[in-house]
Amino acid sequence: MLDEIALAALVSEGRLLLAHRHPQRRWYPDCWDLVGGHLEPGETPEQAVRRECREEIAVDVSELRRVDVDLADTNLRPHAFLVTRWTGRPVNVAPEEHDALGWFKIDDLASLRLAHPNYAGWLPSLISGARPAR
Repeated sequence: MLDEIALAALVSEGRLLLAHRHPQRRWYPDCWDLVGGHLEPGETPEQAVRRECREEIAVDVSELRRVDVDLADTNLRPHAFLVTRWTGRPVNVAPEEHDALGWFKIDDLASLRLAHPNYAGWLPSLISGARPAR
């Protein structure tokens, strides 16, 4: 059975928010990742990504748009969303999961250790193509 995860790509002014996974994490330690996590029983991917954004970075998502992703991890079934509108200022409220948050431009991604190698293939186009919802 695949682990279903919901991922949020918050994009603002040509920059993407990433969370640095704590070095003590069991899975994907010491790397940059999108905000998100596992779906809870009975939860839709949309509900999960909204919950994860509240729990991890204290923002309420106003609108989200599903994006197709392939993480090349046969154990995960990802549900990813582009988020361009939210209320609140992203802050790290889950220090046991992340030890930092950062906003990155497309050119910054190549120098980061990303949680999934396939991120490099689709995150740049997501950042450059993001337009705030009206």
